Amino acid sequence: MAELDDIIHQPLRLKIMAALNALPLQVGLDFARLKKLTGATDGNLGAHIETLAKAGYVSVEKAFVGKKPQTTVTATAAGRAAFARHVATLQEIIAGRQV
Repeated sequence: MAELDDIIHQPLRLKIMAALNALPLQVGLDFARLKKLTGATDGNLGAHIETLAKAGYVSVEKAFVGKKPQTTVTATAAGRAAFARHVATLQEIIAGRQV
């Protein structure tokens, strides 16, 4: 019986992972775009990205574009696999194959 992933299951982290998994491999989103997509505050988004990074589900790259800092978040292979398992479990629940 498959289990929901407690790290991904939190609503904001689920939104982050869904947004990142919609992209091609090794393509990420910058912090500002993720903030706009999720509706999160800077602090809240940063904390949830850190949780995902500690789990190995996302990589975080910090750089400067001109004189402005830019943070880019990308789903890792482990993160994509965990997201796929999580979605498959949700689909099983919806289909009534798991209680």
